[in-house]
Amino acid sequence: MHPSEACPLPFSLLQQPASSIRARVHQAVFGLAEIVFGLKTCNKLYRQVNHDGTMADFAGQALKTLDIEYHLEPRDLTRIPANGPCILVANHPYGGVEGLILFDLISRIRTDFKVMGNHLLDRLPALRSHLIAVDPFGTDRSARVNIAPLRQALKCLEQEELLIIFPAGEVSYRQSKSIGVVDPGWSDSVARIVRRSKAPVVPIYFSGHNGSLFQWAGKIHPRLRTALLPRMLLGQRHRSKQLVVGQQISHRSYSELTLDRELTNYLRLRTYALGTRSESSTALTNAACKPVMPAVNQELMIQEMTQLPPAQILTENEEFQVYYADAGQIPWILNEIGRLREVTFRAVGEGSGKDCDLDTFDESYVHLFLWHKGRQELAGAYRLGHIDRIMAGVGSKGLYTSTLFAMKPALLNELKPGLELGRSFVRPEYQRSFAPLLLLWKGIGHYLTRYPKYRYLFGPVSISRDYSPSAQQLMTQVLSDQYRLNELAALVKPRTPLTFKPRLLAGLDLQQQSFLKEIDHLSVLVSDMEADGKGIPVLLRHYLNLGGQILAFNRDPDFSDVIDGLLLVDLLKADKKQLQRYMGKEGYADYMAHHGETKRDCA
Repeated sequence: MHPSEACPLPFSLLQQPASSIRARVHQAVFGLAEIVFGLKTCNKLYRQVNHDGTMADFAGQALKTLDIEYHLEPRDLTRIPANGPCILVANHPYGGVEGLILFDLISRIRTDFKVMGNHLLDRLPALRSHLIAVDPFGTDRSARVNIAPLRQALKCLEQEELLIIFPAGEVSYRQSKSIGVVDPGWSDSVARIVRRSKAPVVPIYFSGHNGSLFQWAGKIHPRLRTALLPRMLLGQRHRSKQLVVGQQISHRSYSELTLDRELTNYLRLRTYALGTRSESSTALTNAACKPVMPAVNQELMIQEMTQLPPAQILTENEEFQVYYADAGQIPWILNEIGRLREVTFRAVGEGSGKDCDLDTFDESYVHLFLWHKGRQELAGAYRLGHIDRIMAGVGSKGLYTSTLFAMKPALLNELKPGLELGRSFVRPEYQRSFAPLLLLWKGIGHYLTRYPKYRYLFGPVSISRDYSPSAQQLMTQVLSDQYRLNELAALVKPRTPLTFKPRLLAGLDLQQQSFLKEIDHLSVLVSDMEADGKGIPVLLRHYLNLGGQILAFNRDPDFSDVIDGLLLVDLLKADKKQLQRYMGKEGYADYMAHHGETKRDCA
């Protein structure tokens, strides 16, 4: 056989020494790899950048050369402190672009910062003065080598500089079908640095991730995925990137998280929660509603007020009075309550869609209402149902809650010494101050001292559709896991169950995050998700702080598909200081004496 037929290599190569052949093959393979992995183009672009200047010059020129822009909200920019120690933690979705963006962004705010990054970046002259080089490959050698960088990081913070950390160490990749593309597990080193330095932390989230080629390469071998990073960098050219800067996390807010893994997961959740802000809610639109009825004549309401016995004033301050009355005593005021309910609920994406939010239950319930003395107008209201009276009269169908939840007789018998609360509101003009809502709660507290046999507060509390779907799901999932009253929850079924499936946020099982048992941690996580920064609903937070527990969640199709959580508060187990705040010390003592609980510690 002719040599050229026996071997696919060019014949000329066979005439050369073996060492020369190997060199040429090596050169050809390397040249092909340069093209396949994007190294050749990256080197060409790198030569166009002035890498002997400052980091700011290098990062800005690199982004310009790649034609990459980035955007963030102006208020987000103010969350990065211009001086003092601070730790920035960020997810790592691309492998290069996010670093360039942060270097450019921070350089515009301050020059005294360092970044913990791959030791290979030390080859870039412009980065050396700002780099704390670490070995991210997770070997035994890495653990030894990275001790010195950890000390450097702490020293940087002691000198009141800013420190940038990508705690994943690796680029985000597809973890599984259910988890999707997120960072691999964050290193607990970030928790140790945060705790020892006591520095505030600012989370930053970059949206997006590398494409399917990068994800599939990792299934073959993780190093192949790493080799594709230059090509992924080139794939980001001529694009715009979005980043979100979260609220500053103070030492006080994370100091109670004593386990490294717990603190690391907390920071990870705070970072990834920012990625849900772009979701829009599906709130009720005014186009789907009837026009709200005109305001009730003021003189008619004042006339009804003057006819109420003074004993029906529960509490007051300089501005407001809180009354209670049956529906028959206040027909005109009740119409205004219904009108203002609809106005207030529509403002947060709820509402009946009718011209006035009144129903048949209003006729048999007691109404607490807040009256502004100076303006002579209604400012807010609550609806109370005496469970024992209603059950004795018409049975469970007389409870508004029964339209949302199917409740077994054993539960209702347990709750007979209780009040069903609902339809609470403070009209929008008075929501700028906490005082009106506080006075309404004091009204309920004083009402309980007059009727001390009632031990339970019970009823639906809504999660407005003004919240994003992710925030709604987070609240319902965590509250079901952490605040569920299991022994009674089995006696309740929602009439329209939620369709949410258990969700992993940032690849973490929320049920395993013990810090979410603290309502403050849950609220701030919701706040990270919401563009306007609102935490969990005020009423929901109030009842949970009292010791309230969840029985079930329901979606109400007759009230703009709002989510209702069925809450139960056992007042004999509620927080003493909170109850004294609403009942007064003497009222609280009398109430507890009625129940034979004269000496109690705080719940």
